This record gives sequence, C-alpha cells and structure tokens, in this order.
Amino acid sequence: MFTGIITHLGTVKKKTDVLLSITTDKELLKQLTNGTSIAINGICLTVVSRDNDSFSINYMPETAKKTNIQYLQPAYKVNLELPATTNTLLSGHIVQGHIDSIGKITSIEKKGNSLMFTFIIPKSLNKYIVEKGSISVNGISLTVVSVTEGQFSVGIIPHTWEKTMLHTTKVGDYINVEVDVLAKYLEKLIKSK
Repeated sequence: MFTGIITHLGTVKKKTDVLLSITTDKELLKQLTNGTSIAINGICLTVVSRDNDSFSINYMPETAKKTNIQYLQPAYKVNLELPATTNTLLSGHIVQGHIDSIGKITSIEKKGNSLMFTFIIPKSLNKYIVEKGSISVNGISLTVVSVTEGQFSVGIIPHTWEKTMLHTTKVGDYINVEVDVLAKYLEKLIKSK
C-alpha cells in the first residue's frame, strides 16, 4: 500500500520487454533490497536488483498493456514511492499501485499560482470519480476538481509540479490512473445486497 505522496524522482536508464532500470538518488537506493516493493508512476513493482546508481524491476506483458510503462523510454522521469509503513503519515489517500487504466493529458492551463490538468479516461471509470474525491495520477494522490463523461480535472500546486515528474509532461502524454479503491469496494457491497 502507498499514500500517493511522491518522495523521489527517478530516470529511466534502460528498458527491455521485461526489465526496467531506474537511476535515482543514493538515499532511496540504500533502502532498496531484492524483493522490496516500489511504486513507479503509481505501479506497484518489485525490485529484482540494484547497483550503485540504479535499481531494476521486472514487469509482465499485462503490466505493459495496462499501464504507461509501455511508453517509457531512456531519460524519461518517473515518480517513485516506497510502501507505507505503520509510521507513515497518510497525507494522501490509500493507493494500491494497481492501475485501473491509462489516461491522456488533454489540457494544461495556468490558473493563478497553479496548473489545471485535464485527462481523458475510459467512461467506465466515471462512476468511481467524484468532485473533491481522491484519485491517483502516475502515483500522485490528487483531489478531483471536476469530472464529466470520460474526463476529469485536477489542480497542481507549485510544490507538486516541482517535486514530481509532472513538470516533464505535455498535452498528449499518457498517464496511469488508479481510482479510489473505497469506491470500488462500496460498489461491490451495494451490488451484493
């Protein structure tokens, strides 16, 4: 489980059909061992090796198909987060690292001191997204500003812009979306009654 509060950035060093290597700072690398879970752009993955400047994970074809890992290339920036512990503040929301779908950035507009991002998503996800509710975009816990059929918007404050990979994005880029798991559990409970 994660909280959606991005603690580090990484850079794609190497990518094959089954392996992704990420460079990051020494502070994070010290915390990684084989078998450690880590969220990369919100995808829960497992560390399989590490060296002095990078770590590697394996991924399955299903992961590539359902997430934006398929679009990553060397030099791309990625968001990184270690799993929550009993000492972790839940500053964001419960993020599982199980991506529901890929979305696409359709607009980035300046609004005062922030940026308003709008994304298109599969319409099937609309029922799980509510205004002022939580959503994970590339692993970042964000608050939904507005939602309409097949799209939603979030506001990005300067801190989030600077400390996450969002500052490297542009209109047309693909992002990972994980809706709030509580909405999915609630739906299942209601359907089973």
